[in-house]
Amino acid sequence: MKQNIKLKGRLRYYMYTPLYVTILLLFLNILIYFEDKRAGVIVTIFVVIYFIFIFTTYIWNKPVLTKEMIHFATQYATVQKQLLDDFEIPYAILDINGIILWMNKEFEQLTGKDKGYHKTIFTIFPMISKDQIQKGEKENLRIGWEDKIFRAAIEPIYLEKKTEESSIIEVKENENLIALYLYDETELNQYIQMNQEQKLVASLVYIDNYEEALDSIEDVKRSLLSALIDRKVNEYFSKVDALVRKIEKDKYFVVFKYKYLNVLEEDKFSLIEDVKSVKVGNEMAVTLSIGVGIQGESYNTNYEYSRMAIDLALGRGGDQVVVRKGEDIFYYGGKSKTVEKNTRVKARIKAHALRETLQSRENVMIMGHNISDVDSFGAAIGIYCAAKVLNKKAQIVLNEVTSSLRPLKECFAPEKGYPEDLFINSERAMETINRNTLVMVVDTNRPNYTECPQLLERGNAIVVFDHHRQGNEVIKNPILSYIEPYASSTCEMISEVLQYFTENIKLEPAEADCIYAGILIDTNNFMTKTGVRTFEAAAYLRRCGADVTRVRKLLRNDMNSYKARAEVVRHAEVYKGAFAISVCPGKMESPTIVGAQAADELLNIIGIKASFVLTEYQGKIFISSRSIDEINVQLIMEKLGGGGHLNVAGAQLINCTLSEAKRALQETIDHMLEEGEIEI
Repeated sequence: MKQNIKLKGRLRYYMYTPLYVTILLLFLNILIYFEDKRAGVIVTIFVVIYFIFIFTTYIWNKPVLTKEMIHFATQYATVQKQLLDDFEIPYAILDINGIILWMNKEFEQLTGKDKGYHKTIFTIFPMISKDQIQKGEKENLRIGWEDKIFRAAIEPIYLEKKTEESSIIEVKENENLIALYLYDETELNQYIQMNQEQKLVASLVYIDNYEEALDSIEDVKRSLLSALIDRKVNEYFSKVDALVRKIEKDKYFVVFKYKYLNVLEEDKFSLIEDVKSVKVGNEMAVTLSIGVGIQGESYNTNYEYSRMAIDLALGRGGDQVVVRKGEDIFYYGGKSKTVEKNTRVKARIKAHALRETLQSRENVMIMGHNISDVDSFGAAIGIYCAAKVLNKKAQIVLNEVTSSLRPLKECFAPEKGYPEDLFINSERAMETINRNTLVMVVDTNRPNYTECPQLLERGNAIVVFDHHRQGNEVIKNPILSYIEPYASSTCEMISEVLQYFTENIKLEPAEADCIYAGILIDTNNFMTKTGVRTFEAAAYLRRCGADVTRVRKLLRNDMNSYKARAEVVRHAEVYKGAFAISVCPGKMESPTIVGAQAADELLNIIGIKASFVLTEYQGKIFISSRSIDEINVQLIMEKLGGGGHLNVAGAQLINCTLSEAKRALQETIDHMLEEGEIEI
């Protein structure tokens, strides 16, 4: 049977070119006849002889040429197939459904399959999906096979496009294949990992309460205490081949290889617990803070990350480790109560800095957190008093006045000598602010928690005073920041600052009452987070005219709130035998305040180590959490996006119901109990 093979493409063009030339010669011959008939006859004879020769040659040589071409193509395909079969990279051809059509020797040796294996590639590599095969685009993914790591390159082969110009055989439309290459990157990944592990990690270790611990023991034992701490630090880091250098009496600079960071993280930096066991007669346990910085572009960047991490650790109260990995931050420890600082040097320095800042500005806008409480309001009044001494206009941003704040706010009415625009809302604040306005934030260090976050973007001078532990989200670029987690309240910090702000500063009785009320509420009547400086601040306010009886009357609740608080306590559920969880009804004027008060009440029940009250209000779920000393509720609230202190914390959840929030809280407690982050 004769096989009819048609030529196509450039090959056909080259073979037919002499025939096309014959046609041109005929046109030329016609033109010559018009000039000279004799010459035209000669050319005609030449063209006929040329055509007969070319046609005869074409007919005679076509089978020979075709045979030679087929022979060459066969040899070429055989060589090409042999090269692919001996290709050192595992290679396979798949159809559009992932069925293996062909594989080379390396692919056979790697997978243990033979060329007769025509099942899908997914039976060998289940990590490759059908969508990736049918995507029609180049795809690279990492797959593991036994003890090796491969980069699987998936590349579509469009047969019609590949054969259009060069093939002599026509193919069906859309008959596409998939090429799969497996590049062994095991050794490359090992070198990359080795290079990463050899990188140096910069870290800073600070002793939180060095001076306080030394002051609590005899002089002759101070050097012994210092030596024992040095020994603990050096022994711990020597296990990971670290370089430890003491840069100050209470500060260490530590450098170790990146590969040991996982070891320290798995150990949860047990040094911060071990160092507390150092006892040479000191009544106060020694605590450490550690800041670690990694994944920076350079070693200088890593060092800056470690500085930021140690500042964050100290800002959260110390006794913890903060690891900054690029933009991600991880916390370890932080279970113990913060240590009160006896020195007032920092308060004096901050007072002078605040005075200079206020003097350089025309006016000041003061705002606390949204749904302002007594501590936030009292701190704002304290800053107002400081601005008034310097004859600076001060305004307090207050969007919502809760029932607990209303009696306090009424003490600053215009008829009592206070400006009519002392209290303004967010809209008015945005209209009033200018380039010479100081934005003062009190009782919060999170921008989204403030009364008007837009003010922080508009203002070019921001000051932050707060007593809550810092989290990942902080107010950026303040010109002055005073954050002391050991303080009982922001009102306590403001009271200390006012004492150093200027000589003989005078507070009105209502102003002193308001600041005193903030301390009273946040300490739960001096029962929580109360230190020496708390009572000193209260004594200063008493000297300024604060009256305990008057403050008590201002802080009384109405009957509905009192009944609601009793209902919260009555319906409380005891979870895991140690956690009291309840829900506060939101149909009242200040449900979040009632929820916080109910959380305090639940701690009076025997066996309850931590209490949580959930309140649905303004489209959010507010969680108020409290503990006495055994459970760090701050760690629990941080898992839910909130924060606070060891025994007073909270969180705000959005896009969820009360039941979902309660379930999330219980799951968080379960997870932390399993991980050993909290214990009951």
